[in-house]
Amino acid sequence: MSDQVLIQKILDGNDHAFRLLVEKYRNELFKVTFAVLRDRNAAEDAAQEVFLKIYHSLPQYEDQGFKTWMKRIAVNHAIDMKRKKERQREDIMDVIDFDRRESSHGNIETKFLRKETVELVRQRIHQLPEGYRHVIYDFYINEKTYQQMADEQNVQVKTIETKLYRARQWMKKHWKEDDFS
Repeated sequence: MSDQVLIQKILDGNDHAFRLLVEKYRNELFKVTFAVLRDRNAAEDAAQEVFLKIYHSLPQYEDQGFKTWMKRIAVNHAIDMKRKKERQREDIMDVIDFDRRESSHGNIETKFLRKETVELVRQRIHQLPEGYRHVIYDFYINEKTYQQMADEQNVQVKTIETKLYRARQWMKKHWKEDDFS
């Protein structure tokens, strides 16, 4: 059956004629959409959507090469899908970049506040009792772990925890919080 006969039957409301048209051009439209999209599932979806567009556009078809007309619709639709997918990818990347910038700003803020606190501790560390001075300096200034400090002092980690706890208690009692805010 020729394309013109199929088109006329479809326009007259024959659904079976449209099924015949789909069967006749299914593989060709898939190949066209796949050439643009390079994704089997996306190309299959696009081909189905193209057939719907063709069905709705048939009344405007002006007998100028049916196969070429269909392929043009398929190519344009596939390109639109590809652009949409790229825009979505760009939107996702924008969100990720924004999150990275936000978190890096947060890190900068945190680093700045930490640096200020470290500087204040350095200025006042000489006020600490001798037993606390070393543990505070190693933990806050040298940024050593409990384990590193315990290994260096040849003591248990629990001993370091206790010394740090007592040093912090001493600082809370003798230093004003306002000095560190």
